[in-house]
Amino acid sequence: MKSDILHKKEYHVDWGDIDLNKELKLSTLFSCFQDVASEASEKLGFGIESLDREYGVAWVLMKIRVDLLKNPKVGDTISIETWPLEPGKIDYGRDYIVRNQQGEVMIRAISSWVLMDLRQRKISRKGTVPIQYPASLKERAIDEKLKKLKAEGPLDESYRKMIGYSDIDFNGHLNNSKYVDYILDCFSVSEHRNYRIQSIEVHFTNEALPDETIVLQTDTSASEQSKLYIEGFNLDTNKTVFKSKLIIEKKMNCQSLQQ
Repeated sequence: MKSDILHKKEYHVDWGDIDLNKELKLSTLFSCFQDVASEASEKLGFGIESLDREYGVAWVLMKIRVDLLKNPKVGDTISIETWPLEPGKIDYGRDYIVRNQQGEVMIRAISSWVLMDLRQRKISRKGTVPIQYPASLKERAIDEKLKKLKAEGPLDESYRKMIGYSDIDFNGHLNNSKYVDYILDCFSVSEHRNYRIQSIEVHFTNEALPDETIVLQTDTSASEQSKLYIEGFNLDTNKTVFKSKLIIEKKMNCQSLQQ
């Protein structure tokens, strides 16, 4: 890959980064993706502060799929590589690869971003910001498109969550990493001990703001095929906030998934 477009950063997995299995929390991984994407955009001249100052817009994640081949564990040092794709009509693709110290690929991810007008809280049209990259890469971390997500069966309410101060980011809305925590809280501790996530895909459809309440709903009708669907509905706006799909695998000597 061309060094002027590829950005790379190392992370050490500390005790504050892990879950009950002593593996890197998915929400922490999402935060790392956001961090390295911000650095990469800054290097290309389209960082957070300059976009806000010059155009009044900000990068907002719309879709992401993460395939976990191997989970980083506490004490590991990992490197995250990221690069942008050729811009679409309104979206901007960005891919990621996570490697261990031996260069082995542990995680692959693809994502789609948009620019949001911070005053109008709407997606900014292409051309508002003259984004051009010094090079383009056709290589993909996952050679697939991010398609629409929908439930395959009935949705059952798991729990409700009011968005608080600790959930929001500098854009004033629910941060994408917090969605991941909300999604995983739909399942019990024993289920997290017995199963690992092979793949997670999340589509963010509407922003959620402080003091609004999200209803978390799950569809486990395809659990025998190792597929789960989770959706978040905003009680205050009557809008769907996100849709997500998980592919899971059973760990050895573990019980069946609770229905």
